[in-house]
Order: sequence, then structure tokens, then C-alpha cells
Amino acid sequence: MSQSFKNFINGKWVESKSGQTFENRNPANWNELIGLFPKSSKEDVDDAVKAARKAFEKWRLVPAPARGDVMRKLGDLLVKRKEEIARAMTREMGKVLAETRGDVQEGIDTAYYAAGEGRRLFGKTVPSELPNKFAMAIRVPIGVAGIITPWNFPMAIPTWKMFPAILSGNTVIFKPAQDTPNTARMLVETMAESGLPDGVVNIVFGTGGEVGRAIVTHPDVDLISFTGSTLVGKQISKDASDTLKRVSLELGGKNAQIVMDDADLDLALEGVLWGAFGTTGQRCTATSRLILHDKVYDKFLSMLVDRTKKLRLGDGLLATTDVGPVVNEAQRKNVQQYVEIGKSEGATLVAGGNIVSANGTLGGWFHEPTIFADVTPEMRVAKEEIFGPVLSVLRATSLEDAVTKLNNTVYGLSSSVYTRDVNKAFEAIRDIQAGITYINAATIGAEAHLPFGGVKQTGNGHREGGWTVYDFFTEWKAVYVDYSGKLQRAQIDNY
Repeated sequence: MSQSFKNFINGKWVESKSGQTFENRNPANWNELIGLFPKSSKEDVDDAVKAARKAFEKWRLVPAPARGDVMRKLGDLLVKRKEEIARAMTREMGKVLAETRGDVQEGIDTAYYAAGEGRRLFGKTVPSELPNKFAMAIRVPIGVAGIITPWNFPMAIPTWKMFPAILSGNTVIFKPAQDTPNTARMLVETMAESGLPDGVVNIVFGTGGEVGRAIVTHPDVDLISFTGSTLVGKQISKDASDTLKRVSLELGGKNAQIVMDDADLDLALEGVLWGAFGTTGQRCTATSRLILHDKVYDKFLSMLVDRTKKLRLGDGLLATTDVGPVVNEAQRKNVQQYVEIGKSEGATLVAGGNIVSANGTLGGWFHEPTIFADVTPEMRVAKEEIFGPVLSVLRATSLEDAVTKLNNTVYGLSSSVYTRDVNKAFEAIRDIQAGITYINAATIGAEAHLPFGGVKQTGNGHREGGWTVYDFFTEWKAVYVDYSGKLQRAQIDNY
């Protein structure tokens, strides 16, 4: 009999008022049922928001260094559970164990970074224009944060959002993706164990249309942090505008790796294999396009096709597996539709392209790593996010041509350039329209202490990670202390 799980509201695991559930299954073996999770309702969201609002009034008064101490303990607990959580994550979303271990480690890094920020929520002091008057700006928490996250990084992305929110003195309502509720449950379970007071963290499982929208439109939720598709992000922005919520959107990408004619081709090969087919291409920073200089195009493409065909599909828990499944049937159908689109547009299929049952035994959602050559900039496979193991290869005659082709999308998240020429590297850094640029490294591999986010339709300008995320989760308050003992009128009495 499958295990049933509950929401976590006000420090207790509670049944959903809807009485409905949804299944959580293993994408590498769809016959394996992991558990049943609540298909929650707007009423459950109301309960969670009430708990978070009540908890906020006390949590905001806890000194930030003391909140940091809780984050440090949470990091320690995650270290102890790292392998357990990583294996559970692979079971429910498919990526190989080395990657899920990295996913948990990013959560650990974020916890420890947040712990330090408890002593670094810096304000500013500035001189007043009037005598005997002190002027400063301080950070204050905002209130209740709604956190809505995707399935591809079910530990890292929620921690990017929740840990800074909580460290800043806010409380949270967390709605994880339906494909990865178990990792989210384990994370919240660990957060509760760390000593957070009741109501500071609440998790409500369910659909985006019901639970997600209820969080976004709730009048007592003060800010929303969302990672997911650009289409959904635009709708959230519209819905949240009715109550003038602060909204952070981290959305799609169509990232490209440029390989110049002077590049270390072996190094570039490792980068594109990792970038395109790590997490089965299911990363917002995945390498979806490869732009090759004309002089190395044929040689590098041959190297790439040869290595790609040797990649082994299978269950991510097995040491022999290089590439796991896509997350669900709908996602695999989407990938296959883009394969057909690429063919119809005239791109040359040089590797993969097929739905497979790995090793002929597993009943999961597997798709071969796929490469299209002879792709032109206006093809849909060169412009639209696929979110699967499909790589489009374009040709360039110069760095300027390559950068122009890289910039030719509505997205601007991550980018990569392989070259030995330092001048070309800095030109690329200057001219590429992206929130992240790697030199001689893959388009994936963001570190927890640097800003993460993109330009154009990749988001709405906010950044996660590092010190910049604290700008989103805090409000600035200007403070003036006049100790002159008389009325002093700025801009009037001093001029």
C-alpha cells in the first residue's frame, strides 16, 4: 500500500480540506508509485497564510544573527541527510545521482551563506544636509512570501528562495511542483527540525491552477517568487498586479555555447555534453544551442556526435547511467514534437531523435540525446525553449557573427564562449545579452554566492543567489534622527 503525505501548516502535518490526492511516480519506472500527496484547495492556502501572517509578527522581531543561527543548524541537518534526499530526488525526477547530490549540496551552500548574511544585512549611513541630524537606511522584512518552484531542481531552487526570505525575517508559503513533492516534503521536514517556530514555513501541495493561483492572488501574501515557464510567469505577473505584490520571476532560456576556432576542442566537447545532456537537458541554463566557428564546425560536430551516441540511458540511481529520463510523459511528447519540427524545418538530424525504453526493460519516459546540424537562426529549434535533450548546432564566421546569433532569441539567461584569446573573451562578456556568461566552461554550473537570473523574457529583473536576492526579500526604510531640538526643514532652512 502506498504512503500518503500531508501539508505542513503552522508546525503540524495536516490533511487537505479537499480530501483529494495526486500520485508521485518514478519517471524511470512509471510502475513505481512513490506516494500520494494532497491535491489541496484554496481553503488550505487560507489556513497557511493565516499561520504565516501570525508567525511573521514574532519572527520579524528575532535578531537577524539569531535567524542566521537557525540557518546554520539547518545546513548541518541537510549535510546529514544529503545522500538520503539525493536518492529520493533521483527516484521522483530522474536525473543521475551525481546531479541530485549536487542539487542538495547547493541547498547546503545556500543555508550556510544565509547564516552569514544574518550578520551582513547591511544598511547605509549618510551625512544629513542639516546640522545635528543623523540619516540612515535600514532593511526590514516585508511579510508573507509565496514561493512557487519547478521540478528540475527540487532542492536548490526552493532553498534559493526560502532561506533568504526567512533569514530576512519573512515567513513563507511553499508550493512545490507536482512532479517533485517528496523532495519538498523532506526539505520542509528538515527545516522544521532546525528550530523554526510554527508558521514560519508552510507547505501546501497541489496544482498551479488551484494552489498556485490562490497564493498569487491572496491579499495577505506580500510577495511572490516564481521559477518556471515564461508563459506562466506572465500570467502570475498579471494576477499579482491586482494587489501590487512584489514579484520575482525566473523564467525560460535558450542558452548557447560558442566554440571559436582557437578553442581547446576537447574541453569544449566536455562542456557541451554536460551542458546539453546533463539533467537530460531539463535546466533553464541547459545548452540548447551550439554555435561553431566555420573552421572547426565539421571536426567538432564529428567529435560531438561520436561521444553523444555513446551516452548511456537508464535509471539515475545506477552508476552506469549517463542520462536519465525526462520527467513525465507530457514532457517527452513535447521533446518529440520539437524533433519533428526540426526535421520539417530542414535541420539535419545527426544523432538521436527517438523515444526509447532504456535497456529495453524500464517503463519510463526516456528520449535519446538528440543533435540537429545545419540549423539556421530563424528555425524554431534555434529560438524556442525545448527543455529536453535536444541540441541545435549553428555555424558562425566570426565572434561577432556568433554573438549576433546567440542574442537572436527572446531569452537571455546563460551563455558560454570557448576561446584562448583573452580579447575575444572580454568582447563576448561585453556584447552577449545574458545574465550569466561563462568563459571556457559550460552554460550550467551557477554557484550559490553569485547573482542568478537573466535579461529579456528570462525574467523581470530580479536576481536570486548571492547578496542580490536579499534586495528582493527586504524593504528599505529611511530613518532620520534630529537631535537639534528645533524644527529643521530640509531643502528650505539650509539654503
